[in-house]
Amino acid sequence: MQDNSIVQLVNDSAIIEQISLIVYQAVVDMQQQQPQLLQEKYRKIDWRDRRYQSAFCSKLKTQLGESIDWNTRLRKIHKLLHFFMVSAYFQTPEFREMAQTVQTAIRRQIKVESNGLVHSENPQPPLSSSVNSLPGIAILLLDAENLQIDIETEKFLGRICNYPIQIKVAFANWRSMGKKDAEFHNRGYELIHVPPGKDSADVKMATVGSSIFVHYPTAREVLVCSSDGVMTHLYNTLQTHGLTVYLVRKKGDYITVLNSQTNQTKSHNLNTPTDLPSPGEFIAQLKQIIKDEQTKTGQDWLRLSRISSRFQTKYKMTLSRVVAIQFTGKKVRDIFIDNPTEFAVHQLPGESGVYITTFEIPSGSTPSNETIIRSDNSSQTGNSNLLKPDSRVNLEQVVTKIVTALTVNSTSVYVPIANVATEFNRQEGQSITNVLKTLKLGNKFPRFLQSCSGLKVKKVGAVYHVGILSS
Repeated sequence: MQDNSIVQLVNDSAIIEQISLIVYQAVVDMQQQQPQLLQEKYRKIDWRDRRYQSAFCSKLKTQLGESIDWNTRLRKIHKLLHFFMVSAYFQTPEFREMAQTVQTAIRRQIKVESNGLVHSENPQPPLSSSVNSLPGIAILLLDAENLQIDIETEKFLGRICNYPIQIKVAFANWRSMGKKDAEFHNRGYELIHVPPGKDSADVKMATVGSSIFVHYPTAREVLVCSSDGVMTHLYNTLQTHGLTVYLVRKKGDYITVLNSQTNQTKSHNLNTPTDLPSPGEFIAQLKQIIKDEQTKTGQDWLRLSRISSRFQTKYKMTLSRVVAIQFTGKKVRDIFIDNPTEFAVHQLPGESGVYITTFEIPSGSTPSNETIIRSDNSSQTGNSNLLKPDSRVNLEQVVTKIVTALTVNSTSVYVPIANVATEFNRQEGQSITNVLKTLKLGNKFPRFLQSCSGLKVKKVGAVYHVGILSS
């Protein structure tokens, strides 16, 4: 049998965790279903965001933990809700249902405490199936003596998980860890001190971790962070209880994460720059650099080498560095080719470099090939004889002329269809998709090109290319 005081503290922590999530979910539901019941300043907050869930639950758990009497705790819940909800909320069926759920959880807990908790070798979560409908959480267990993880690694682990990391526990003999205890405490870790000894931290971590689902019944995922092989047993134990377990280890300059559900491994480079942009941020940065240079030079098309130079000057890192880390296996030019809705790409005959522009060509700009070729002292025929695309036949002729103009001086007989769409938009003042819809020809540009008798279409990777069909 376990010591009753320890049992009571464990159960108390678990029920506070459960009730905090119940109340939090009530706020989320109201924002989605009846946002007018939230105080005005809280209506626009995305309460589903993990940061807000963590902050809300942490605040409520702290307040509930300050009292041991449940009547006092209920008053604190009611008081906290008044900060977020208007008075009308407390007259709704939703509030009564939430209050009933909280009362049921409390009565169940009081019953467990009065009857005592029987210890078994294979404990099960002492909650009904209603817990499964509550927001799940992820728990991070760290053997700090065998593995150190920084804030960037934590962010990486958070992106892998499907649930927010709400509980972080670090095990170590903290007297021998210098100021690490203060550092981990400031980062929100619960610290568990173990006596000196080679295996003390991992043994304690395995003991606590093997019953973590009892203490935190809403746990859905557990990150077991240790480079010690003994953690494999904990990994298997948690997995048998239906939890998704991530085995986190360090190998050289990489943190590897093994997912128990998929058996897949993901890696994080510890030498990755902390200011490296995400893929989405990277695309936005490239577009802004191109637009800034277009404004500065008056040219719509820019050499890739110029864009690369401006990026390195502005962000103090190279394009190739970002691409190598964020787009494994890709080359720099692939980023522009693989994003035809954002960029258009063109290569002049006899040149190894490529020219880039954003997909939205500014109104009044000259044709793409003319702009590029004129800058190299060549000539290009104008577009004064192009037909107005007011029928399928005329539209096909207009598009065919554009494809011909783009390929006539090119070493390739194909061009990306994004380039064709860009040139069409420049000449006609409207997108090709809008014209297709107006003429009732569908809204798929590749499909229309495939139906044109004088054109041929091929797909290279994820990008469609079009050329003139040889007679």
